[in-house]
Amino acid sequence: MINRDRLRIAAQKNGRLSDPARDLMSRAGLSFRESRDRLFCFGETQPVDLLLVRDDDIPGLIAEGTCDLGIVGRNVLDEQRLERAAKGLPPAFQEIRALGFGRCRLSIALPQDMPWEGPQTLAGLRIATSYPALLDDWLKQQGVRADIVMLSGSVEIAPRLGKAEAICDLVSTGGTLAANQLREVVVIHQSEAVLAAPVEALQDERAEICDLLLRRMDGVMQVREARLVMFESPRDAVSTVLALLHESETASCCALDGQADWLSVQVIRQGKLDWQTLEDMKRAGARRLLVLPVEQMLP
Repeated sequence: MINRDRLRIAAQKNGRLSDPARDLMSRAGLSFRESRDRLFCFGETQPVDLLLVRDDDIPGLIAEGTCDLGIVGRNVLDEQRLERAAKGLPPAFQEIRALGFGRCRLSIALPQDMPWEGPQTLAGLRIATSYPALLDDWLKQQGVRADIVMLSGSVEIAPRLGKAEAICDLVSTGGTLAANQLREVVVIHQSEAVLAAPVEALQDERAEICDLLLRRMDGVMQVREARLVMFESPRDAVSTVLALLHESETASCCALDGQADWLSVQVIRQGKLDWQTLEDMKRAGARRLLVLPVEQMLP
């Protein structure tokens, strides 16, 4: 029986998305008390509970109504979306937020000595993958017929074992491909952690809790790479100094007591500042430069 006044979120128990997901929820003001088996976490600060599961299970938990939201890789979500469509099932989940961590790409890779002349190179080849639906969808878009070999793990060694001539696998740095004498030739899908939800919006008490959580997550993501930049500048140099701060918001300026020609300036800037930019600002007229991380900000 689903508790209609508490929100349930599914997240990866172990893996590359686990720690960043927990950190995001913590920064959004959520804290949990874990059960002994560490699979269910009861929300203490908000009526939000957390289920720690395998990432492949998250879309299904949303589809069946066991969970209201899920933090999962876009690759997993889109793979299962395509699988449902192939079975004639209606859409049951959707991506509602990109979360900005866990970025990777689903790519096709070939042995280093195999030439690449575009997607038609794959015609008639065996391609090993753990994402057959995404690969099949891409091949159809390219008008290419190839044999898809489904493997649940160790995809990169398939060519060396003679199971396939090419692979389609997740790539972050490319180090694993290089170690197996493979080279990435084309990206077919871009992925990162996303917040997934049912296609049909929540209508009971959970809808208000969900809106609150989304506002907080948006605030956390907005300031994740933000910096508060503070400095003093002559009035006639402020515009020149601010021009050096790309991707910055509207500045707040106020006059300095007893120094009519000088202003105190505060501005939010997205992304880290390097020493060269700070030195350029100083040469343009800024003084007493201070750069601080932004912990919280409500839009």
